[in-house]
This record gives sequence, C-alpha cells and structure tokens, in this order.
Amino acid sequence: MKNTFLPKENRPLLIAGPCSVESEEQLLSTAKRLQATGKVDMIRGGIWKPRTRPNAFEGVGAIGLPWMKRVKEETGLPVTTEVAKASHVELCLEFGIDVLWIGARTTVNPFAVQEIADALKGVDIPIMVKNPINPDLGLWLGAVERLQKAGLNKIGAIHRGFSFSGEKFYRNRPQWQYAIDFKQEMPDVPMINDPSHICGRRDILQKVSQKAMDLNMDGLMIESHIDPDKAWSDAKQQITPEVYGQMMKDLVLREYDPSNNPQRSELEKLRKQINLIDDELISILSSRMAVARDIGSYKKENNITILQSARWQHILGKYKEKAKAHDLSDDFITRFIKAVHDESINQQEKVFGE
Repeated sequence: MKNTFLPKENRPLLIAGPCSVESEEQLLSTAKRLQATGKVDMIRGGIWKPRTRPNAFEGVGAIGLPWMKRVKEETGLPVTTEVAKASHVELCLEFGIDVLWIGARTTVNPFAVQEIADALKGVDIPIMVKNPINPDLGLWLGAVERLQKAGLNKIGAIHRGFSFSGEKFYRNRPQWQYAIDFKQEMPDVPMINDPSHICGRRDILQKVSQKAMDLNMDGLMIESHIDPDKAWSDAKQQITPEVYGQMMKDLVLREYDPSNNPQRSELEKLRKQINLIDDELISILSSRMAVARDIGSYKKENNITILQSARWQHILGKYKEKAKAHDLSDDFITRFIKAVHDESINQQEKVFGE
C-alpha cells in the first residue's frame, strides 16, 4: 500500500504549536506568530493530555476543538492533535481536525490502538504514531500495521525518544537506532522527529533537531508557546514562536545521495550504526557520572572516604563475569571499567574540593 502521508514533497515537514491548548487566545496567538516565521507547515495542540499521575493537567478536552478549527480558518494551516480513544477520533472528525496522532502512552496498548483504528475505518485522514514509552520496536510497528489493516494509507511515525530511569541528560533517551530500524522495516512511512520530548529542555533543541535532519528524517514536531515559562505543561521544553523560527532558519539541510556502490553503501550504514551507539554510550556515561557526583556529595556530607576498595573489587569481578557472557575479553572489560571507575573518583574528588 503506497503511503501518501506527507503533504509536501520536500522535507522537512515542520509541525509546531503548544504542548497543551490552554485558551483560545493562547492557541490563536501562538499559531499566528508561528505562521509569521514562515517556517511552519502544520499547527499542533494537545487537547487531551494522557498523564502518568492523576493530578497532572490532562488537557482542556473537547472545548478546545472549536479553537483548533478557528486556527485553521484564520491561518489556513492544517491542525493536528493527539487522540487516545474512539470518542476522541469522532470529535476530531466532527470539528475537521486535519491530522491525528497517537501518543506514546497509547502506542503501548494494542487494544487502544485497535479501537482508534476501528474508529477510522473508511476515513481518509492522515495519522501519526509516536514510539512507545519503552524501546519496543514491535509495539511501534504493530501500531502502524493495525492502522494499515483498517485501510488507512496516510500514516507517519513520530520518534520522541524512550523513557529510561537512569537518564540524566535527556528527558527521553533518543536511541536513534530504533528510529533507523523502524525505517528499514517500513521505508514508506515518513519519520517525524520530536526534539521537545527527547530533550525536555530548550538548550539542546537545536542540536537534536539538526541530528534528526542529518539522519534524513522527514520532519520535526516542536512545542512552542507564547510564554513558555508559564505553560501549563512541559514548560521547560517549549520555546517562543520567534525562537522556533530562528532555529528553523539555522537548520542545515543536507542532500540525501546514497552511493551507487552497494559495498560502500553497506559500510556507511554500519558506520552510522556505530556512531549512533557511541552517542548512546556518551549519554549513558554522562548519566553515570551525574550519579557519581551525587554519591560524592553524600560521602562528603557523611564524612565517608571516596575510595571503597572492597566495593571496587566486587564491581570489577561482577563485570568480568558479565563480559564472558557477551564475548568481551577480560583485558578489555578490565581496562574499560577501570577507566570508568577512575573518572567516577575524579568526579567525586571535584565535589570534595568544592
């Protein structure tokens, strides 16, 4: 089945708007200021906000749909919002929402995805599917397959990163390889990157957006708010429309030109995988050192020595055993773990010296 999701021929498809729709004025003002940048193709806005904890703001609900309709009428731009069940779909269709998306918390539930797919049978509307919260490629692919079996042929995927309890740098660890694996399994499904949910903060949005473009992703979905610090949800990751516009102007778009040499093409693909894994290693090591500094603070406050020899010997022995199970040499794992341990000591010494 040919996928006809993308409404424009050239990448990237640029989607922007507030994490949560808060009022008609807030949504319309954000949309018009985004439109003024000349760097947006579609306005996003969260009407229903599935949350992990029950006391968090869960969206204004259906009263926001007429506001989305007005944005569409006054800007001429298509609008998109998240749906989590059949009743959401029915209301969105009633108010002429142009594009729907399924959120990460819904993608993890095949029953919920199937309910949405059933509600869309016979409807010609584009829909995007975010990756599930945890790195499970099968769930992500399965959600798209359920929509395809319902007869939908305008489907996109959204890469928003994956939850990891030990992550200290990103809000959701990108694990780019999962997005690449998805593209290899479903090359006709466009891949939209969501830097806002990957970063969880403004200062690295540009870097992650550029990384997505360098990996030949088909678009970006970025959260923008007229007053980000006062946003009702995810304030730290939102930016003003003007900052968004400058970010998009600063993006470097590279030509995709695969080599005619199949062997070289395969080598480049493998090298790219190595680069992505190395990026993940740096992120993981950064998270580890953040915890090491916290341990240093605890030791300093409780007058405990930095070096705990018995624990170090236990750690080393444990990882030597694990290395054998993964076909890694004893010499390599010893040098690697020793280097990590030495850096942890250095980080704790800095804390003691503060």
